[in-house]
Amino acid sequence: MEDMDFPHIKISLKASDVIRTVEAYKLLADKVDYPFHAGITESGSLVPGSVKSSVGLALLLNLGLVDTLRVSLTAPPEDEVRVGYLILSSLGLRSRGLNIISCPVCGRCEVDFIKIVAEIEKHLSSIKSTFDVAIMGCMVNGPGEAKEADIGLACGRGKGVMFKRGKAFRSLKEREIIPEFVKEVKKLVGV
Repeated sequence: MEDMDFPHIKISLKASDVIRTVEAYKLLADKVDYPFHAGITESGSLVPGSVKSSVGLALLLNLGLVDTLRVSLTAPPEDEVRVGYLILSSLGLRSRGLNIISCPVCGRCEVDFIKIVAEIEKHLSSIKSTFDVAIMGCMVNGPGEAKEADIGLACGRGKGVMFKRGKAFRSLKEREIIPEFVKEVKKLVGV
C-alpha cells in the first residue's frame, strides 16, 4: 500500500471471538509497525456484546495494542459509544461523565433499589463532569461507600440519607429520594 502512495495505514483484525482477536493482534504486532483499530465485531446485543467488548478491548489495551477502538453492538450507536467510554473509564484511560457506584440488591435492601438506581442514572446520563456518585441500597455498607464518593446516597427502610464529601447532610423519605438526590448531584456538578 505504501508503494502505491497510501502511507496512512491503520489495521483492523476484528473478529467475534475474543481470544482469537487478541491472539491475532499479538501475532501481527510482532511483524508490523502500523496503528491498530481494535474491537470485537458482531459481539451481540447490549449485555453480552458489552461483556465481550469489555474483555477483548481491556486485554488489547493492557497490551498496548489499541490506537483506536470500536464497540460493535446490536444496539443503538449511542449505546456503543457509551460502552466504549465506560471501558476506557474503567481502565483509567479516559473519563467522561459520572462514575456511578451502586451495590447489588441483597436481603438488607428495603427500598425499590433497582428502580431508584435506574431512574437516577437516566436523569444524570447527560452530565459530562467527572464525579463519583454512590447509590447504595442499605444502611449497613451504604454509609461507608456513600462517604467515599463526592456525593452519595444510602437507603434504608423507606428512606435515604445523602452524603456530600464524606458527611451526612440530609435525610429523605423514599418518595423524595430520586428527585432530591438528582437535584443535589446537578447542583454539585453545576448543571
